[in-house]
Amino acid sequence: MAAVLAGIGGFLPPRVVTNEDLSATLDTSDEWIRTRTGIGERRFVSDGLSTGGLAVEAGARALRSAGAASVDAVVVATTSPERLCPAVAPEVASRLGLGPVAAFDLTSACSGFLYGLAASAGLIASGTADTVLFVGAEAFTTLVNQQDRSTAPIFGDGAGAVVLRRGEPDEPGALGPFDLGSDGSLADLLAIPAGGSRQRSADGGLGHGAVPTEDWYLRMEGRPLYQQAVEHMTQSAQAVLKHADWSVADVDWFVGHQANVRIVRAVAEELELPEERVAVNIDRVGNTLSASVPLLLNDIAARGDLRPGDRVLLSAFGAGLSWGSTVLVWPDVVADPVS
Repeated sequence: MAAVLAGIGGFLPPRVVTNEDLSATLDTSDEWIRTRTGIGERRFVSDGLSTGGLAVEAGARALRSAGAASVDAVVVATTSPERLCPAVAPEVASRLGLGPVAAFDLTSACSGFLYGLAASAGLIASGTADTVLFVGAEAFTTLVNQQDRSTAPIFGDGAGAVVLRRGEPDEPGALGPFDLGSDGSLADLLAIPAGGSRQRSADGGLGHGAVPTEDWYLRMEGRPLYQQAVEHMTQSAQAVLKHADWSVADVDWFVGHQANVRIVRAVAEELELPEERVAVNIDRVGNTLSASVPLLLNDIAARGDLRPGDRVLLSAFGAGLSWGSTVLVWPDVVADPVS
């Protein structure tokens, strides 16, 4: 049996932050940001909206798309949890009225959607669940130093969700083979130093004031990350195409994690994919981490570019370092536009 995509949904917080808005407080400009990232605007959470609220909104839309009133499990991928403890997934399940179902979080940063798809597919393959609501949700701008020119323009908030059901491996929507990998030796290239047990143990549990303020926010080494992202997304995509017995010519859409438009285009060039088969929405939403891939899938499906029967290659790379890819033939599902 296979995990089959039966519904999809997305949600963006209402607050739009343009490059011009950032330029008012940062030594940057619209041209500088667009040239280096491809981003024109992004969404920020505000007024108490956070990861859980984003996940509930996206999850509700995915359930509606699937015509599902219930599921057997809820999985949430996030790197910006509501709290260090507990997980947000049980609260999401409760707020959606799904009852006492199995619910858990997983953390794999920008690779979270690929890892979460694999985990959700595993629940179905093992017989633990017949249906799974899987959500990638991020309020990651709350963990970014908005005075840091190297990171502040990149990230945005949002959530994307899918409903997976038990089905046949040869039907539309069935998730193909997965390729997943990691390299923890390079974890410090993209990390938030403070807040976890490492920092708390080292400072004797003295708390927030015992560490430099900047340690509570994201640190990023952009140049080596770019190289790692292109290399591993390319290799992972090639591996999963081989396992699926697809050629590059079979791919109708490449849906890569939207970290930086230059990374997406570089991977597509390495794969020899033409530009018209490369999906992009980073210009409007920025890097939304685990929400990136489902938001992009929802976007191109809602506007009619992604049609039933299209062959789709998914790939992502993120902190950890971690990466992953899979394939599917797009099913006939309803995708509503996300404004």
